[in-house]
Amino acid sequence: MQIVFMNRLSKNSGDSAGGFAQLWIGEEEGEWRLGWRDFGENPESVDSLWYEGSSWNEMLGVYRHELAVKMGEGYRPLIDGVFHEEEALTGRNQEQLKLQYYSEQNVNESIYEELCAWRRKKASSERKAPYLLASNRLLRLLSSFLPHSEEELLQIPGVGEAKASQYGPEILAITSAAERSHSFPLSWVGGEVDEDSFTSWLYKQKEIKYKKQLERLRLRRLLLQGIADGCGIEELKERSASSRREILEAVEELEKEGYIVDSLIDRELESMPSVEQEAVWSAYREMGDMLLKPVLHKVYGEDIASAGSLDLHYERLRLIRIRFRRESEGTQGVVTHPQEQV
Repeated sequence: MQIVFMNRLSKNSGDSAGGFAQLWIGEEEGEWRLGWRDFGENPESVDSLWYEGSSWNEMLGVYRHELAVKMGEGYRPLIDGVFHEEEALTGRNQEQLKLQYYSEQNVNESIYEELCAWRRKKASSERKAPYLLASNRLLRLLSSFLPHSEEELLQIPGVGEAKASQYGPEILAITSAAERSHSFPLSWVGGEVDEDSFTSWLYKQKEIKYKKQLERLRLRRLLLQGIADGCGIEELKERSASSRREILEAVEELEKEGYIVDSLIDRELESMPSVEQEAVWSAYREMGDMLLKPVLHKVYGEDIASAGSLDLHYERLRLIRIRFRRESEGTQGVVTHPQEQV
C-alpha cells in the first residue's frame, strides 16, 4: 500500500504535553484506506482503520467526520487546512458564529418557548413550514439577545429587511417584553466568549455537518445499488434503515444530479391507473409543480385528507413530478407521457 497523505496531531493534557497521533490515507489498486494511529502517552501505538473501500468521496466524508471528532477532543494538526474545504472562515463568519455560540450558552428558555409557539401559530395560519418563518438557530439568537427595536432586530444574523418588515412587530412584541442586561450593537460578544470552548464548539459543528454529509453519501450508494437491483421503495427502506420520505427525498436529489431512476418510478407506479396518472400530469401543467397539496386537491378533491392512503398519494405525486420536471426542463431529452409509459 502506498501512503498518499499523512499528518501528525498533538494533544495537550492540562499544563503538560500529552500524546500525539498520526492520520494517514493509503491507496492500493484502486482501494482507499484511511487510518488513525494513536500513540497516546505510552510508547505503544493503537491503530484504528476508519475506512476501506473504493469510493474517494465516501472516504473523504469519513475522514472529515472522524477528524472533527478528534479535534473536538483537543487534537491539533501539524499541517493546517486538514479538512480540505473550499470555503475559508472569514472574519465576518467568525463573528456570526460567536453570536450563535453565545446564544446557545445564554438562551432565555421562556422567551424561546414563546417564540416557538408564535412560529407554530403563524406557520399554520400562513400554511407554511415553520422553518420558512424562522429556524431554531434564529429563535435562539432572538431569545438570547432580546432586540427591543427594529434597528436592533436587523443586527441579528438571519434577519433581513423583508423578514423584519413582515414579522418584526410580532417578534419584537415578545422579545422587547423581557428584561436584558446587555446592549446593542453586539460587538461585546467576542470578548465574552472563551476561545478554547468556542474552538471545541466549532469542531462539534463540523462533526455534525460531516456526519450528515456522510449519511447522505452512504444512502445514495445504497439507493443506486438498490435501484440497479430492481428494488422498490419498501425494499430500499429495509436496506437503508431510512424512512420512505427520506428515500423519496434522496431519489429526487439523485434525479437532479442526472441519475436515471425510471426503473424505480415504473415499479412504484405500475398499480396506479393510467387515467389517474394523466390527471396528475394535467394538474401539474395547470397549477405548477412547486406545491403538492393544490395538485392533490385538484386530482382527488378537498376531502382526500381524511383518506387512509394520503401518504401513498403524496408519494405518487412526487414520483410523477420527477418525470414532469425532467420533461419541462428538457434535461434528459424527450420523455414520453405517463399514459404512454404504463
